[in-house]
Formats: sequence, structure tokens, C-alpha cells
Amino acid sequence: MNPRKIVKKFIPKGLYPAIEPYGHLGEAMLFNALSGFPARGIKVIGVTGTNGKTSTSFMIHRMLHEAGYKVGLMTTVGYGVGAEIQPQIQHMTNVGPKQLMERLKWMQSQGVEWLVLETTSHALAQNRVWGVPYSIAVMTNITHEHLDYHKTFERYRDAKKKLFTMANNNKKGQRIGIINAEDPSAELFAMAIANPVTYGVEKGELRASKVELKPSGSTYTATISEESFNVQCNIPGSFNVYNSLACVAVGRAAGLNKQQIEQGIAALEGVEGRMTNIDEGQDFDVIVDFAHTPDSFEKLFKDLKPVVKGKLIVLFGSAGRRDETKRAVQGELAGRYADEVIVTEEDDRDVDGHDIINQIAAGAESAGKIRDKDLFLILDRPEAINFAVKRATTGDTVLLLGKGHEKTIERADGEHDWDEIGTTHDAVRNR
Repeated sequence: MNPRKIVKKFIPKGLYPAIEPYGHLGEAMLFNALSGFPARGIKVIGVTGTNGKTSTSFMIHRMLHEAGYKVGLMTTVGYGVGAEIQPQIQHMTNVGPKQLMERLKWMQSQGVEWLVLETTSHALAQNRVWGVPYSIAVMTNITHEHLDYHKTFERYRDAKKKLFTMANNNKKGQRIGIINAEDPSAELFAMAIANPVTYGVEKGELRASKVELKPSGSTYTATISEESFNVQCNIPGSFNVYNSLACVAVGRAAGLNKQQIEQGIAALEGVEGRMTNIDEGQDFDVIVDFAHTPDSFEKLFKDLKPVVKGKLIVLFGSAGRRDETKRAVQGELAGRYADEVIVTEEDDRDVDGHDIINQIAAGAESAGKIRDKDLFLILDRPEAINFAVKRATTGDTVLLLGKGHEKTIERADGEHDWDEIGTTHDAVRNR
């Protein structure tokens, strides 16, 4: 049995969250010492934020790889060195200190020069990444998420900001912070590090202009001081303009030239479960994406709705034992933008799935959706996916949200193998 679960069993429920970070800190200190602090000598780029962390991390990794560096990657989707990326099976971005040290030691043995480490608020608040010498810190955005754990938005934001404090305290590192200038928390993050660089479309030192959004991605000109870059991003969505701008800023901070930055971003063709197009020759569009927060929903819907030729059909759920307050909000957003909403399971765990989908449905109903007319509750996700695909006609877009790349789905009886992309391909083929 997991030792942490044993300890948790004998500690009062209200006390455990207060002492948990110290337990992780002890683990991090111990395993760093036993492993010889394997991250030392590696230049670490930390990427944090509510949305866009994984896509931004993959862009940075690919850019540095294309520039000829030996680059490690650890994200929600996968980890590895160079082109060899293994899938991350666990439903977590940052593994525990022991496993993190094992992976870092292996990367050190592979001669890794740079590491792109997607870093979550949980890992920062719990001290799981103690001892990692961040050189460059990246903030994509800070919006509503994980309040089930952090309790308040301010505590969640401050946990994210800790990445910048850690980078700023790295005396041997570059101590550079890359910050989304259009985020309301931008100034607080800029104050936490010696050398802040801001980016955005409307605001920021590094600015995108002449933006052209296409179904396949975007092109734009990025300008800072006297420098300009012609950027081609192959992942769709206006939010990926911001993610790729952060990548440009990291490239400059890492000392890459204009050609290396432009070619590196253009080399990434996609990220599994991030705006993944399902093409079986059908006459309607099917897209799988990991979006699971109100902010990511709204941005995605705003991008897609104007370009959808027919109906927008959206399928999603909400995880059990996670932030309940976002469920009705996401339901309302889907109800407002989508023509049809299908609510289903999404890692319900030991929470009654019917309760979850009804909470979501209440939000959709507040936006005018009517059950069994344009709002459908189907708890079984495979059944719901088949139903969504069968609802589609010529020119429609089916959007499947919340699972993306994940290889398991968690139910009351434990984890089950899951493949959202493969299941959706099957549903389209069998239609």
C-alpha cells in the first residue's frame, strides 16, 4: 500500500492538507540527495498556467530539438529525450519526487542539455519539484481551476507564481520569466523574477500582428524591439498564437537565432489530444481536445463557432473529486455556444456520475437547452461518443472534450484502459 495513504488514514481530515507539503518536501530533499541532485547541470525551462502548458512545452521542446540540442521533456502527455517520447499513463503532470529523480537521473545519463518541465500548481504547492534548478519560467495564463485543492483563486495563483520565485533564486541560471501580458496576474508574476519578458497580441514587449487563423493553425508576425519573426503554428486556435509567442520568447532567451525559432515552431505538426482531427473521409468534422476548464471552453468555442458550417455538437463531462463549482459554468458555456450538448462521464471516480452530469446539465439548461431535444445525458462515454457521431450531418463539427491524450478512465471500480482518439475513429468508421 502507498505509505502516504497509510499516513493519511491516521491523520485528521482537516490537518492532512496542512502537513502534506512538508511530507513531499522531505521526500524531495531525500531523493535529491540520494540521487546526487541529477537536475544540476541541466538548464530547466518550467511551463505553468491553467491552459496551454502541454502545447507550449511541446513547441519549446521541438524548437530546441530542431536546433540541435539534446532536450528532455516531461508533460501531461509524455516524457522522454529528443524524438523518443513515451506516453504518460498517470493522470498527473508531475510525478512524485522519487520517480521524478529517477527520470532526471536517466536524462542526465543521456546527456540532456535542456529540460522542458511542465509544472503544475499542485507540484509547486506540495514542494514536489524542490531541488529543480529552473532557469526560465513560463506563464501561459491563470484562470479558474483546482479550487477543490487550493480553496481560493489567490492561493492557486500564488502556487503558480512560486515557479518564478524558484527561477529567480537560481543564482547560476538565466532567471528569465516569460509572461502572458494580457493575463490579469501578469504584473504579479513580473515582480517575482529579475528579467521578465511579456508577450501578447494587444499588449506585451513581444507582440503578434497580421494574425491569420486557419483550420490547420495560424500564421503571424512576432515583433520585439528591432527583431521580427514569421511564425507558422500548426495547432489550431487563437490560444495557440499565445502559446507559440511564449515559445518565441523562450527561443530568444535560450539564444536561438531567427531561423531556428521559426523552423522549430513550424516543425511541430501537433500534440496528441490537442485539437486532434479525426479524419475517416466523413463529410463533417470531428475534433478531440483536452479542454476541461471554463476558460479553455470559452476560448475554444469562440474560435470554432464562427467557422462551423453546420451544427456545433459538444460532448464532455467533469471529473469526480475535483472542483464542483466549474461544472454548471461549463454547462452554461456549452449551452450558449453549441447547438447540441451531450454530457457524459469523465473520470467520475467514486462520485455518482448521474449527480455530476446533472450539475453540468443545470448550467446548459440555464442557457436555454432542453433535455432530449438539444441536451442529452449519456453516462457511458463510448455510447455517448457513438451517439454524438451519429447526430452529425454534412458540415457539422463534433467536439469531444476533457480526455484528450489520456490512456485510462477512472470509475468507481478503478482505472480502465481508454483511448479517446481510437474510440472516436472507430465510431466514425462504424457510423
